[in-house]
Amino acid sequence: MIYNFTEMKKRNESMEEELQALKKNYQKPQMSNNQLDKLRKRMEEANMENRRDKRKKKMIQATAAAAAIVGAFLILPNTSASIAHAMEQIPIIGQLVEVVTFRDYTYETDRNMADIEVPEIKLDDQAAEGEVKENLERSTEEINAEIQKITSELIAEFEANLEYEEGYQDVIVQSEILATEEEYFTLKLICYQGAGSGYQWNYYYTIDLNTGERLQLKDIFAEGADYITPISENIKEQMREQMAADENIYYWLEDEIEEWNFKAITDETSFYLNDKGNVVIGFDEGEVAPMYMGTVEFEIPAEALQGIRK
Repeated sequence: MIYNFTEMKKRNESMEEELQALKKNYQKPQMSNNQLDKLRKRMEEANMENRRDKRKKKMIQATAAAAAIVGAFLILPNTSASIAHAMEQIPIIGQLVEVVTFRDYTYETDRNMADIEVPEIKLDDQAAEGEVKENLERSTEEINAEIQKITSELIAEFEANLEYEEGYQDVIVQSEILATEEEYFTLKLICYQGAGSGYQWNYYYTIDLNTGERLQLKDIFAEGADYITPISENIKEQMREQMAADENIYYWLEDEIEEWNFKAITDETSFYLNDKGNVVIGFDEGEVAPMYMGTVEFEIPAEALQGIRK
């Protein structure tokens, strides 16, 4: 069962429209203190779930211990007749690795819906040797452990919320293979959680197939190179161009509330390499723009990083 994220978010459109109307009023000189307080309250409500999940993401990235965690998730039984639990193979994506469905969790009633597909990276035992194979084993174990931890926590939260008979909730987790190149591959984990308001966030997992190591942003640049500044400035340039071309596009770039404005990426900012080898920076909902904009990505052209890429 596959659900469209856009359709799920339709429930929240009225809230986002109100938020944007308030934001436009804020920019007018005659906006009252009461209106400003109301705007801040609405923005706080819209971003509450965003902040909570960003904290969860940082915690998971900081504490992932793959070898110990993987074994704990080998058996994940479901007890409800409305829940399906299955193992399903997905086509091979490269010579070194493949992706299978580790767990398929579904649940649906009038008020509650979950569709959670948990991917798992598998290695071809004959495709690598020595240090590369060891690194691949470690990297895939770490990634699989992170994914299983993330999805198991979402399932546990979903099942705990079933006790609230008057509530509504939607949880969707899907994955997408973004890169299958000879040198690297990237798996994207897409998460959506709705309960009154909806929120989508993504995780990107990239492995260097030449070394078997999991790539961090700094790994693709020359040692000591300043890549933060050119990437950040290019993103700001793209934001301005998009806003100038379409009045419905808005980024927190030159907002009067200074703390909302995007200033620069960090080493922990989500990224992947596309089929052209270009860096793509990804932001979750509410991170650099109002939540009606959804998750947003910026492809950084090669010329912007000329001379500092490895």
